[in-house]
Amino acid sequence: MSAFMVEALDVRKSISNLDILRGVDFTVARGEVVSLIGPSGSGKSTFLRCINHLTKITGGYLSVDGELVGYRREGDKLYELGERETAAKRAEIGMVFQRFNLFAHKTAIENIIEAPVQVKGEKRKAATEHARGLLDKVGLAHKADAYPSELSGGQQQRIAIARALAMRPKLMLFDEPTSALDPELVGEVLEVMRGLVADGMTMIVVTHEMNFARDVCDRVAFMDEGRIVECTTPAELFDSPKTERARNFLSHVL
Repeated sequence: MSAFMVEALDVRKSISNLDILRGVDFTVARGEVVSLIGPSGSGKSTFLRCINHLTKITGGYLSVDGELVGYRREGDKLYELGERETAAKRAEIGMVFQRFNLFAHKTAIENIIEAPVQVKGEKRKAATEHARGLLDKVGLAHKADAYPSELSGGQQQRIAIARALAMRPKLMLFDEPTSALDPELVGEVLEVMRGLVADGMTMIVVTHEMNFARDVCDRVAFMDEGRIVECTTPAELFDSPKTERARNFLSHVL
């Protein structure tokens, strides 16, 4: 078993002649919570999507729980896994996006049980029982039969978190989960995320919520121009950044 839940070594991503990731070295231990911060276009969301192979890397090494993501190794060569094998690995990694992407024609609880039943083959009764527990966990037990159109943005995002948790993931990825919300709804989503931290969930969070990064995370990584410039404790990064680039960025967001 690997010592790390996530391990990235010289991860690169290029599209045509544009280098998006330029050699990312990064590790996340089991049970650790790490935030990725940095300016727009720095590669944060792209790197997050590479972790579960929604975006394919063009160089380097990336593993989750000791296994390559989207590939298998035979000798010195890497071979991309088929979609079914990749989907099975991806099911172990929960991801919450900026947009909620709930099925509009399904109720909250139907949205949550869809993947466990269809992808993992869980019995509907067991999946529904688990889903009700997750709805209670995110504070929405009373909204089980509500449709997305009947929910606020914050409530929809909490349903999206419950939906990701329904697959019993070993790792949770959050891609700016509060950026599409009205300011007064941000707190309720962050509170659910704080609860996951308390439960010991391994998490990587791309966020602009600096207070969350400072107060909740074990480490904060600052990205710029496709690289991780600094990665250290919140206190060290926010109070004593080592690079001029990090100091300049933080002076504008704190």
